[in-house]
Amino acid sequence: VLVKAAAGGGGKGMRIVHSAGELAEAVAGAQREALGAFGNGTVFLERYLEAPRHVEIQVLGDSHGNLIHCFERECSIQRRHQKVIEEAPSPAMTPELREQMGLAAVTAAQAIGYTSAGTVEFLLDANGQFYFLEVNTRLQVEHPVTEAITGLDLVREQIRIAQGERLDVRQGDLAISGHAIEARLYAEDPGNGFLPATGTVLAWEPPADPPARFDSGIETGSDVTVHFDPMLAKVIVHAATRTEAALRLARVLERTRVHGVTTNRDFLVATLRHQAFLAGDTTTSFIEKHEPDRVRRPSESEVRAAALAVALREQAERREEASLMRTLPSGWRNNPSQMQVTAFTHHGEEVRAGYLSQRDGSFAYEVAGTRGVARLHRVEGDAVDIEVDGTRRVLAVTGKGNQFWVQGPSGEVQLTELPRFPEIEQEEVAGGYAAPMPGKVVSIHVEPGDAVSRGQLLVVMEAMKMEHRITCVEESAKVTEVRVAKGEQVEAGQMLVVVEGSG
Repeated sequence: VLVKAAAGGGGKGMRIVHSAGELAEAVAGAQREALGAFGNGTVFLERYLEAPRHVEIQVLGDSHGNLIHCFERECSIQRRHQKVIEEAPSPAMTPELREQMGLAAVTAAQAIGYTSAGTVEFLLDANGQFYFLEVNTRLQVEHPVTEAITGLDLVREQIRIAQGERLDVRQGDLAISGHAIEARLYAEDPGNGFLPATGTVLAWEPPADPPARFDSGIETGSDVTVHFDPMLAKVIVHAATRTEAALRLARVLERTRVHGVTTNRDFLVATLRHQAFLAGDTTTSFIEKHEPDRVRRPSESEVRAAALAVALREQAERREEASLMRTLPSGWRNNPSQMQVTAFTHHGEEVRAGYLSQRDGSFAYEVAGTRGVARLHRVEGDAVDIEVDGTRRVLAVTGKGNQFWVQGPSGEVQLTELPRFPEIEQEEVAGGYAAPMPGKVVSIHVEPGDAVSRGQLLVVMEAMKMEHRITCVEESAKVTEVRVAKGEQVEAGQMLVVVEGSG
């Protein structure tokens, strides 16, 4: 069965229960999460279906007895029962099934005398059977895809209905035009179980091309905290075909500049380009079944260009700030010199960018064993106009401390500059369980001296209105320390529990 919050959705207050022994803990956890997210801890049970499609019908009803549906949306690409990619129409829909589900949605709305914009949600199995899920009595996050394919302004229609006006469109007036897909851009780390991420948005710049609709709640300088849902923006593309919409949306996302906080952007791009997605094989188990890449691995040439862009920009900035001999060319030496080296890490691997100024203003370089010639044409604000081995490109570089984000035409490269001199590293605590993100300790399930084993619950944390369970990974162990208390606010990396055992 599935435990669900009665007062809200978005994946909050939901637990899958596989056995009777899991029910009490699942209900308690769902109630806590629902109370924190919606102010109401009421939950209910429903049948749980394995790997269905999540298909919903948009309805509009006025106070004069007129009620229509605006076709379907499919929202099957989910993590933690929360939608991340939505589209209209559904790739699984046939005209007959659309008519049946539309009629079911309208009949349900008529039965309760529903007025306003709303959504009747269903689960659709592989045999074409659909099951009622719930009615959302509001406009949903994904409503723009319906607007795109129908030409309706659902916000306008909702306001008109609230003013007592009649619907000015009939069921027969509506038709589907093309295909629309929406992606939710979240501050979260797909490479770490989609855990929420926090930080400051150092740069936010949607691309001018290809065309897309951005509904965002951030700007450059916005702080992303643990107190709110981690969604930063939703990005919508409308095209003539589903494949065109998916590939264009992927291109828009990879060209979007969002620096300073970890996001799911690269995961979204990988999903939209996945052959299974393009083939329409979209069920709620898509992520687990097809495992789209969660982290982008830039090519060697991208990393090389990014490292040189950062190193040469810093070199140029130092030259610009020099108080003596300002007329000398950047990087000039009066005698033969070895290469200047700036070292970075990228995905845990060291990248050394060596460069040496040449008489013609170019730089001989060596990066990760590759030698060549680079030329820095211009540095203007965040824009770095650089030429590497005859290929010229403009990269956007954002830096904070020793962290750098380099945006190119194919996506982002993150670099961490290494210090020139060794720094004392913090000693890791053997057997330590640290907070995976900033948040509040909701409950502690062990005490010093307790024996624990693999999978046993140690601590429950809450961040961005979602609960996160921290469980034991050792086969058998003994708790030696509990370093936090219930209700305590902790930072990412802060030690919670220490155990010792056999591993």
